[in-house]
Amino acid sequence: MQRARNASGQSPEAFRLWRVCLTGRVGRSGAFFPLLLALLWLTGCGPALPPAELTIINGAEPESLDPALALSIEDLRVTMPLFEGLTRNDPVTARPIPGLAERWEITADGRTYLFYLRTNAVWSTGEPITAEDVAYSWRRALDPGTGAGYASQLFFIENAESFNAGTLTDARQLGFQAVDAHRFRVQLRQPTPFFLDLCAFQTLAVVPRHAVERLGDQWIRAQPLPVSGPYQLDFWRLNDRVRLRKNPRYWDAANTAIEVVDLLTIANPATAFNLYETGHADVIWDRNLVPAELLDLLRQRPDCHRFDFLAVYFVRFNTTRPPLDDARVRRALSLAIDRQRIVGRITRGGEQPAAGMVPPGTANHLATRAVEFDLAAARRLLAEAGHPGGTGLRPLRYLYWTAGAGTGQEHAKIAVELKTMWEQGLGLRVELDNREKRVFIAAQRQLDYDLSQSSWVGDYDDPNTFLDLFVSRNGNNRTGWSNSDYDLLLERANREPDLGRRAALLSEAERLLVGEQAPVAPVYFASGFNFFRPDQIAGIYPNLLDVHPLNAIRKISQSR
Repeated sequence: MQRARNASGQSPEAFRLWRVCLTGRVGRSGAFFPLLLALLWLTGCGPALPPAELTIINGAEPESLDPALALSIEDLRVTMPLFEGLTRNDPVTARPIPGLAERWEITADGRTYLFYLRTNAVWSTGEPITAEDVAYSWRRALDPGTGAGYASQLFFIENAESFNAGTLTDARQLGFQAVDAHRFRVQLRQPTPFFLDLCAFQTLAVVPRHAVERLGDQWIRAQPLPVSGPYQLDFWRLNDRVRLRKNPRYWDAANTAIEVVDLLTIANPATAFNLYETGHADVIWDRNLVPAELLDLLRQRPDCHRFDFLAVYFVRFNTTRPPLDDARVRRALSLAIDRQRIVGRITRGGEQPAAGMVPPGTANHLATRAVEFDLAAARRLLAEAGHPGGTGLRPLRYLYWTAGAGTGQEHAKIAVELKTMWEQGLGLRVELDNREKRVFIAAQRQLDYDLSQSSWVGDYDDPNTFLDLFVSRNGNNRTGWSNSDYDLLLERANREPDLGRRAALLSEAERLLVGEQAPVAPVYFASGFNFFRPDQIAGIYPNLLDVHPLNAIRKISQSR
């Protein structure tokens, strides 16, 4: 039976949620600014666009579509369908499956890989994709002049770290080379059980040498842009959308169902949910793109898909600035966080308080409880550091990002809660510094903060993807912290062939990171949420990495 609808064309439940989304409560009056933003966005100031077959709300503006420079999840979701690597992610399990390489051989010692590239793999502009293209792409990602934030993903290869550091300049000594046009050999420093996962990650994707060498830093603006993945770049309109169009020359184009996909640049939860609820968007990727106050209601709906995935929300400490150069102060701040209060009052999506950096369910991991809420211990540590009750300490600046003013958004609410805990519990003074995401990321990279909101989604299913972040030379460290004991533990763990002993070494490293040195304070392990109508969309599956290849997604009518 069809439900009665109101004048807006929405069901009573949808209308009620719409009102809550606009006003923050059920009532007659309230701010209509989010809806106004949505309407302005829909009407736009430029020429009208023909609608896409699939419209996805992707979040904040991507920083770059260059796979070597892509950093955020918003970047990766756009670069992934454009540029493929030797492997790609299975849409159901997120495990690595053949990509540009149709098969591979691994030696008995687990250190040498021989990849066989597909003979029918070509650039979208028609040129063949060769093993030398792979070698060039990896050399480029490792070149210190490129500035790839994820260059460390290649450090498991012989001499790659030295090349990135600039202590080795002869690229011929790198542990990979093109054997011929369709064979590519890789020599690893030690067996790396997740190496095939890394080959699916965007930093290792294959980029068009002929375009990069011709256009330099502006190569991503080539018209047409040569791509190796299932989709071509139709256009990127800033503060609006990225439009992708099916690549007819992709080796698996026959199994790419949707012709045109729009990835919308919207980070405001109210605006995002309005567009989705009124049918102007088909998919919302993330829970932070839905107003937190609606989540209790939305979790009961069939279009809300919750799943466990590998992600942690945490606070970074800038260890280069007093008083945060003192581990006792950092530990005090971490111990003073009531994590249960945050997941109970603010996130309310089934998140788990985090006592470590590695989420439960991660393969080859020993559960590690390195930090707990202990206000008495926090106060003792602060006193030991010479600051009882916060005396003698300057105000600490907490950096976080939201879309627009964003005072009602989740990051802002967590920021306020942390400020309250630190001020009331420890007697500190905390100033909140809200930035737009691009400015936030730049400030964090430059260590222009005291305390900083942070999160990390696993790039592969192994503790290393969370712990390797904080080795001294990782470009994503962003704390200024360097500890030789920690670096050595990670190096020993990744050289250890016995998985049990390896897990024990990684657990020891996690305790050093979180419990003893505390350049970071874990807050909670995230829950995954996607929003899409299951009677309209197929091909999106829950998995631990929250990876959903666009070429696997279909409209239900296409699946029949």
